[in-house]
Amino acid sequence: MNDKTILLADDEATLRENLAQVLCDEGFRVLAFGDGKQALRALKSNPIDALITDLRMPGMTGMDLIDQAVRLAPEAPIIVITGFGEVETAVEAMKKGVRDYICKPLILDEVIFKLKRLLAQDVLAKENQVLRERLRHTAGPVDLIGVSGAMRAIRETIERVANTMSNVLITGASGTGKEVIARAIHHAGITADKPFVAANCGGLADTLVESELFGYRKGAFTGANNDRAGYFEAADGGTLFLDEIANLPYHSQAILLRAIEQRAVTRVGDNRPRPVHIRLVAATNRDLLKGIEDEEFREDLYYRLNVIHITIPPLHERPEDIPPLIEHFLAKYNAELNTRCPGFTPDAMEAVLRRPWRGNVRELENVVERALIFADGEPVSVEDLCLSAAPLGEDRPVRMDLRGATREFETRHVARVLKTVNGNKADAARLLGIGLSSLYRKLDELEIRNGAAAASAG
Repeated sequence: MNDKTILLADDEATLRENLAQVLCDEGFRVLAFGDGKQALRALKSNPIDALITDLRMPGMTGMDLIDQAVRLAPEAPIIVITGFGEVETAVEAMKKGVRDYICKPLILDEVIFKLKRLLAQDVLAKENQVLRERLRHTAGPVDLIGVSGAMRAIRETIERVANTMSNVLITGASGTGKEVIARAIHHAGITADKPFVAANCGGLADTLVESELFGYRKGAFTGANNDRAGYFEAADGGTLFLDEIANLPYHSQAILLRAIEQRAVTRVGDNRPRPVHIRLVAATNRDLLKGIEDEEFREDLYYRLNVIHITIPPLHERPEDIPPLIEHFLAKYNAELNTRCPGFTPDAMEAVLRRPWRGNVRELENVVERALIFADGEPVSVEDLCLSAAPLGEDRPVRMDLRGATREFETRHVARVLKTVNGNKADAARLLGIGLSSLYRKLDELEIRNGAAAASAG
């Protein structure tokens, strides 16, 4: 406890000196004063961990000092010392935020016991708050499933950024796995054993954005019955994931920008900045540059968030990732549902591979989970998939073996990309997320002899 500072205010010199000595013997740092005004000056110039004050003092009453302490040091527990006939006054003080009271004549051991108990309760409450946030938002290490060039490029970017605290902006359509990428960044490097906190900006009411992100002090608004840390403080040392960042109200964007620049947050109803050290990962399925043009998103905030930019292509642009994703979801839901489904029938696999997957990976996962429920441990059939009558994309035969299907899709995908860039291999390599030499090796491997032939194949 030798790092705790106790402010002691009592006009009885003998009591004050004896209590101060006992507190010092217990390892506390003690600031002791004989009147309320001196104690208030000390309170304004020193951070304290607890206040012990008499109610009757010259110059400033204990009640007035309590009012100031609740405002200046809201997290410090307060114990009042009161005479036998002042118990009702002590109860009134507890309504102001006092945590406990002790009647004279003092039993010094009782004071020490109550003080240590209150300090330990506060430490435990803070630890529990962080643990609750971790349990609510944290999962284990994340495996990124996919063999496409885009997924390989994303893995390389994660490896580079994981051991920094640089901000990351993730863009992609709904269901592509933006939070999965954020968790992969968090668990891959220096923040792996720190909190991962996720906040959905689209789910925050305009009036609650600041209190949820930055926290609030007791009494800051109706219903604020206790001090509360926000998402920023809960994520201190780790990663804060802000999903649907484009939905953040415009006036709140300026406050978020200030918090990022100052590396500190101020709780609603407070005036004391609290330093935080976090990696901020923001995600959106909207075009933020268009939002800037439409004056719906701040340009300065965009550049603060966009230090590292990861774009996740929709699933229909990387069909070679579908077979390994299916294998992953089969293993996951066989375990969760206690089923023993061996896989998909050829017809079911063909139906899955031909589907456009407008809901992306999230839709694919839901379909696999539902299929295992209906398959009853047998291979998944087309009927088990329960697919809607949505258009299925290209209506050509599809190979069923994994290696052959992957090769076929790679060939068609590379062809489409080359066609898009009119055969320019440098541009194609950039879009595919691979080096130019890797593209030439891939063309040889897939027996694509020239860009023109490839383009005609798409």
